[in-house]
Amino acid sequence: MSEAGGRLLQEAHRWVQEKSPHVAHLERTEEWALELSPDASAAVRLAALTHDMERGYPEGSPRWEPGRGWDDPLYNMAHSERSARIVGDFLRDRGAEEPFVREVVRLVVFHETGGFPEADVVQAADSLSFMETMVPVVAGWVTGNLVDPDYAQNRMRHAARRIRHERGRQLAEQMLPQALAQVDEAVARARA
Repeated sequence: MSEAGGRLLQEAHRWVQEKSPHVAHLERTEEWALELSPDASAAVRLAALTHDMERGYPEGSPRWEPGRGWDDPLYNMAHSERSARIVGDFLRDRGAEEPFVREVVRLVVFHETGGFPEADVVQAADSLSFMETMVPVVAGWVTGNLVDPDYAQNRMRHAARRIRHERGRQLAEQMLPQALAQVDEAVARARA
């Protein structure tokens, strides 16, 4: 990784820790990207680390209710594009070269859908991290009466089944039973 890429990655880690409501998810996504692609570029690592940064800036964020549908393509597009604009501005403000900014932005735009090898790595890393780190959030949707337990289970299944990256899909299939059980356990604890 270039010196500039390493510096931007360090600055992005500080930014995520300062602004994101889901620090563990974003940091773990970067770790998964490296596990899936040990030679991942700085652009892939930065996209994995920052793919959901719009959630750190709720003003102007597209309104989304968990009960409306996590697989709503219009929401996913708005979420991805807004995150990409925020990340692009962050990188430009720190002097990143425009071709690098465009590559990171492109990967953030495609983090929900994948569609080419680097984006597939980011998408798979996002899903694997979601299955590990976001169980309390998904369980909270149930205990907050926003969704029913089947919906929460289906959200975890979606995280595993949407993955395009072959090794990522295999890992997700292995992780899915535990993720489903953890959602059930978290809901049961919260309701006890």
